[in-house]
Amino acid sequence: MAEQLQVKELQQVVVRFSGDSGDGMQLAGNIFSTVSASVGNGISTFPDYPADIRAPQGSLTGVSGFQVHIGSGKVYTPGDLCDVLVAMNAAALKTQYRYAKPQATIIIDTDSFGPKDLQKAQFASDDYLGEMGIDADRVVACPITKMVKDCLADSGMDNKAVLKCRNMFALGLVCWLFNRDLKLVANFLREKFAKKPAIAESNIKVVQAGYDYGHNVHASVPATYRIESTSKVPGRYMDITGNKATAYGLIAAAEKAGLKLFLGSYPITPATDILHELSKHKSLGVITVQCEDEVSGCASAIGASFAGALAATSTSGPGICLKSEAMNLAVIDELPLVIIDVQRGGPSTGLPTKSEQTDLLQALYGRNGESPMPVLAATSPAQCFDMAYAASKIALEHLTPVVLLSDAFVANGSSAWKLPTMEELPAIEPHYVKPEQAGHYTPYERDPETLVRYWAIPGQEGYTHIIGGLEKDGRTGAISTEPENHDMMCRLRAGKVARIPVPDLEVAGDVDDAELLIVGFGGTYGHLYSAMEALRAKGYKVAHAHFSYINPLPANTAEVLTRYKKVVVAEQNLGQLASYLRSKVDGFVPYQFNEVKGQPFVVSELTAAFEALIK
Repeated sequence: MAEQLQVKELQQVVVRFSGDSGDGMQLAGNIFSTVSASVGNGISTFPDYPADIRAPQGSLTGVSGFQVHIGSGKVYTPGDLCDVLVAMNAAALKTQYRYAKPQATIIIDTDSFGPKDLQKAQFASDDYLGEMGIDADRVVACPITKMVKDCLADSGMDNKAVLKCRNMFALGLVCWLFNRDLKLVANFLREKFAKKPAIAESNIKVVQAGYDYGHNVHASVPATYRIESTSKVPGRYMDITGNKATAYGLIAAAEKAGLKLFLGSYPITPATDILHELSKHKSLGVITVQCEDEVSGCASAIGASFAGALAATSTSGPGICLKSEAMNLAVIDELPLVIIDVQRGGPSTGLPTKSEQTDLLQALYGRNGESPMPVLAATSPAQCFDMAYAASKIALEHLTPVVLLSDAFVANGSSAWKLPTMEELPAIEPHYVKPEQAGHYTPYERDPETLVRYWAIPGQEGYTHIIGGLEKDGRTGAISTEPENHDMMCRLRAGKVARIPVPDLEVAGDVDDAELLIVGFGGTYGHLYSAMEALRAKGYKVAHAHFSYINPLPANTAEVLTRYKKVVVAEQNLGQLASYLRSKVDGFVPYQFNEVKGQPFVVSELTAAFEALIK
């Protein structure tokens, strides 16, 4: 009988699963994070996978990773370095060890560290731990492949199918290490493989085997751990990715507005999951069309908007380039449209599975003519729901296309999300025509306060009208090349966007007496906030302001940015937000922190750089 290990309570822990692209590391990490979120832990995840469709097995370029940070309270980042590293083969250990803390526990499958495996991973000898300077006492070395084969010997599964279950053994071992309830894992697997119950039960059996191995052998660790939730608000929670949250936000907005939801899209990494998710919800009146290209994806959405739907199109940076002409049609026609840009590394095909913030100026200005468009940015996976809802509300109430910026880190990452009720969501009131306009309606009649035109749906008697890509007379709606009219219409379209009310810019930390204000936008929120907290823990006075609404800017932007002696704008590009803010705020000259690595910021690096600025 195994000796009972001590159970230690932790405030937070970071686990990184790594292996070949076909080893199921994303699934194992996703299950572990889902189970953690369901018991009330704060989570933040970072899937890190290669762009190769299928790199050679065991190669250094084919390693896929999934990092999850679990905390007793709210968690803001996936963590800089991991406390536990699962390395399913030699290449995974070679490439992922740099993401582990010096004292990290390392779990390896010794069956994947043979001579050929070590050769592919470019180890010089069979002493791979010595080569990397890893203390063997920190390594949980177990023959995972052999034990999985033994576990499923009577399952009737072929060898290839059996090997696909190796990730579940590693998951079971990690669940044992952190005292996770395997009933939650079993529920997840039965739901995922509902149409293949035999596969579900085989995976559940392997998870249990991994858990039992840790329990019986104690797997070279001094204790197991528990992370209790300390800040859970009562409600229904789920682990949600940014792309799924975006899809849900669009569905909720359409429901609140009483409209059909239409998505016209073309598959592109890392935005495709929005199309996949929305296609599952036909029962909610969602219409999805996988178009032949990016142009038709946007153009079909414009047609749906003209017909009276809440219309959206989803893509990444290269798709925004292609959609720009159609986006301009929505600008001049003043039709509601939500354009979702899940940013990735560029230019060109660039780094399709990595994350950047390099599309900001393209979203603001990347079209011909004067083409103002509201631009919003999501700060976390869970906040993608709120920003998709907000983008839809702005589009429908102000009759304008709206760009929602996400990025690969936010879109593929996940966090714990409390499901809202429809009653909690703000009302959405599309700017429809009024009954008294019937019979003499023209398409560019406007509300004098908001400058928003009135939306007439085709088929409404008394509201016949024509809109299109040619400039129209603001009074009659007829085609016009009159210089004064064009100048007026350009100003009206810009004025309409400028008058959209957005929330004030909030400041966290040492609001009144900060030595340094940290500024960012979008998906870097958690890293910048964590850097601020780290500096405050050192005794510095630091504040943090983060933009979710970029055009129009919050009304208090200039007051906030000029309040502090030192301001640093940190972004994953070469200075696009800093340049934009300088153009909007007189006398604003910030410091800058810029990286374009395709990877999330590292909090320790941010802290060191910002500390140097303060000193």
